[in-house]
Amino acid sequence: MSTTSNSTLLLCFTFSFVFSSCSLASNVTYDSRSLIIDGQRKLFLSASIHYPRSVPGMWPGLVKTAKGGGINVIETYVFWNGHELSPGKYYFDKRWDLVKFARIVQQEGMYLILRIGPFVAAEWNFGGIPVWLHYVPGTVFRTDNEHFKFYMQNFTTYIVNLMKKEKLFASQGGPIILSQIENEYGDIERVYGEGGKPYAMWAAKMAVAQNIGVPWIMCQQYDAPDPVINTCNSFYCDQFKPNSDNKPKIWTENWPGWFKTFGSRDPHRPVEDVAFAVARFFQKGGSVHNYYMYHGGTNFGRTSGGPFITTSYDYDAPIDEYGIARLPKWGHLKQLHEAIMLCEHALLHGVQTLVSLGPSQEADVYSEASGGCAAFLSNADEENDKTVTFKNVTYHLPAWSVSILPDCKKVAFNTAKVGFQSSIVEMAPENLQVSSDKKSASLQWDIFTEKAGIWGEADFTKNGLVDHINTTKDTTDYLWYTTSVYVNENESFLSNGSRPKLVISSNGHALLAFINQKLEASAAGNGGGSAFKFDSPINLKAGKNDIDLLGMTVGLSNAGPFYDFVPAGLTSVKLEGFNNGTIDLSSNTWIYKIGLEGEHLKIYQPSGSNSVKWQSTSEPPKNQPLTWYKAVVDAPNGDEPIGLDMVDMGKGLAWLNGEEIGRYWPRPSSIYETCTADCNYRGKFNPNKCSTGCGEPTQRWYHVPRSWFKPSGNILVIFEEKGGDPSRVKFSRRKVTGVCALISEDYPSLEYESWNEDMTVKKEIRPTLHLNCPKGTLISAIKFASFGTPTGKCGSYSKGDCHDPTSLSKVEKVCLNKQECALSLSKRNFNMTLCHSSTKKLAVEAECSTSS
Repeated sequence: MSTTSNSTLLLCFTFSFVFSSCSLASNVTYDSRSLIIDGQRKLFLSASIHYPRSVPGMWPGLVKTAKGGGINVIETYVFWNGHELSPGKYYFDKRWDLVKFARIVQQEGMYLILRIGPFVAAEWNFGGIPVWLHYVPGTVFRTDNEHFKFYMQNFTTYIVNLMKKEKLFASQGGPIILSQIENEYGDIERVYGEGGKPYAMWAAKMAVAQNIGVPWIMCQQYDAPDPVINTCNSFYCDQFKPNSDNKPKIWTENWPGWFKTFGSRDPHRPVEDVAFAVARFFQKGGSVHNYYMYHGGTNFGRTSGGPFITTSYDYDAPIDEYGIARLPKWGHLKQLHEAIMLCEHALLHGVQTLVSLGPSQEADVYSEASGGCAAFLSNADEENDKTVTFKNVTYHLPAWSVSILPDCKKVAFNTAKVGFQSSIVEMAPENLQVSSDKKSASLQWDIFTEKAGIWGEADFTKNGLVDHINTTKDTTDYLWYTTSVYVNENESFLSNGSRPKLVISSNGHALLAFINQKLEASAAGNGGGSAFKFDSPINLKAGKNDIDLLGMTVGLSNAGPFYDFVPAGLTSVKLEGFNNGTIDLSSNTWIYKIGLEGEHLKIYQPSGSNSVKWQSTSEPPKNQPLTWYKAVVDAPNGDEPIGLDMVDMGKGLAWLNGEEIGRYWPRPSSIYETCTADCNYRGKFNPNKCSTGCGEPTQRWYHVPRSWFKPSGNILVIFEEKGGDPSRVKFSRRKVTGVCALISEDYPSLEYESWNEDMTVKKEIRPTLHLNCPKGTLISAIKFASFGTPTGKCGSYSKGDCHDPTSLSKVEKVCLNKQECALSLSKRNFNMTLCHSSTKKLAVEAECSTSS
């Protein structure tokens, strides 16, 4: 060993005390089979976790939970508009600390994929591009436009240089093995005409010139030039092929769920289908796979896009918005990952052979010269289970499933057979508690009500209506449009009991209409279309009538061709029902005011709280629009994640200790939409296939990170636009209160630890039911247990025709008052001759309670 090598190792050893990890530089290349790290092909299972959609206090736990789920790579976008707040002025503090996030990934011994973009889409406000850039004269986003390219290159270079400075690229010993430029541009490139392809080629060339020492990728970029790798984003990417035989097959976005918009249903993607898609991808030669999202998190503040994207970005992901593993999804995918990694060497070095097993059934076999062999047996039939013969052995393949055979003999995993436990998760409510130094007093609310219309001095006056976004430049959601109309005493509606109508057309997104300082009507678009039209009867008096219209945005467009020019705001205002017909106010003289007085004075921050005169009360007014509410409260008990229950409020914004919780809007979805309690996982998924929550609020609870709380003296501020009941606002603790599982004797019984390195089986074990309550809790009761032919799902199991009456006592003996337990389907535990020819199953539901 040379002196230089000794010095390097000593330095690495010394630094490990500071950074908890230290790595030597890695050489990252690729061939047609995979990425190659220091000459070794590897499989990569990646998880999207967006650093600003959680908080630094959550990052270590999220990364550990991902790693525990069989993930070896974390993926994140870089959010330009969160970092470059104005030209050349950068911010990397708190949840925007990208370097800290990367270090946490590195300390866990994991890799990182950095998708710089800097356009990200991601249901993020303005697609991640700063709004200020739109107002640089002559700028058009994402085309061969010199202004846009100048600022895009500046930001990309800034991020690259920051990563280089911190030695975060793998070529420097860091965790970053891939970086991405642009995002899903190939699908819309042609729409930009002559500016499309030159821009895409420029972006690729600009990225490669950064000399980062690791490959660049471009997702959905079918003409990505060498050496940039084009990748796939979809619900299914098994049939995807890169545009060169020299490039590996990479799936940058597998959507395990879907996003929500205010007023929509709650979409869910069954884990059986997610697992099927992943297994098929590796079956067909894939080598880098990323879940978008693995933890969706929260769109804090005004960061959500869409428009109408909810504050929750939970995404039905394997780790939920609050940081809790979603079971069984997380667990079933963990077992899938273990089975895939058992096949790693064969997949990356074996010769692939396709074997037909039926009309919709096939096997992909990877054979090595050394004798190693792995096989994936798939059944793409959407309705029928099939029995197939492979290598003279019969295998049962459920419909729409893949069985993984790491040794081409034994089934280690089947995508449709979910044996991992499910969790019962509840939001346990707690009334807001008065700060601890005032325990004897009732909760006091401070109230400040905004004036409807122009507060302070007007920003400007103009004949006609203006575009909302071009006026506010997204510095606020709110824009006041104010005018007046004179009503003659002889108008018929003043005496005959009829009412005139206010008729409005708008490009979106939402509106409150005040007549003479009274809220008369409200309207909004939705995730299917921002624009809306509405008419509403209103009350007018003889003489002058003030008309104050509060326009509101609910996040800016985040994707699509020329999305930077999508308008918002009023386009037409009319009054119907007058003696002389319709009065068109659209070209009237309008007075405009940007934002709210409370916003302007920052009364949601502790430093600005005393800028207005609050009125104190223990009984806050209900259903009062344009009202700020402030209360000083204790932190909720325990250490569980916290949600703010806003089901009895209307629409608005909320803060805790000056931190932006975000937009709230418990807007219900339509009762006429289709929801299903039992979703058939078979067949191709789409976002409308498996939905719940019809007629219920799209989002009731709003995540408040524990790290934002102090033990007492927490300042909760709510701005209510329409009117609600703040006395019913609550904190809720997100708790796992129970676990349950169902296994069958025909489930794969080979666990990851039961395989030797040469893919021979150490020992065969019977299918085993595992229950595990969260740390600090025990199995306090068995609510259901049946060995025989039980049916149903977690929370609603029922006994079948065959049932062992001793099931409950047997399960209680093994599991009660323990944090975890396991029961195998074996003669030692159960009468395996029961039920005659029926396939025997075991179903258990247990309650988890805090240990004393």
